[in-house]
Amino acid sequence: QVQLVESGGGLVQAGGSLSVSCAASGRTFSNVAMGWFRQAPGKEREFVAAITVSFARTYYADFVNGRFTISRDNTKTTVYLQMNSLKPEDTGVYYCAAKLDYNNLRVADEYPYWGQGTQVTVSA
Repeated sequence: QVQLVESGGGLVQAGGSLSVSCAASGRTFSNVAMGWFRQAPGKEREFVAAITVSFARTYYADFVNGRFTISRDNTKTTVYLQMNSLKPEDTGVYYCAAKLDYNNLRVADEYPYWGQGTQVTVSA
């Protein structure tokens, strides 16, 4: 089992920045990928970014367009999502997720482990 706990998030004005983090605990494996997804009210959960923990290879949704950066710390147990130039449409609950392989990193259903989510609200 892998446990994920998100922190950060909050309220920010458009154009501002926020950072969310995800601490992983429990069993660790060599091929772990962690992703961030978000869900706005009335919309489906969508992929934001992912990182392969061992090699720090990163993947982003097209809408990120250079505004967000996913990273992990040297212990490889915490993943961060730095969000800059935030827009009101970035508002939603941001979820951290983990999977034990490097396949289909953009697909939410492929992730067996999820955090509880943290709210990000961007005001106009």
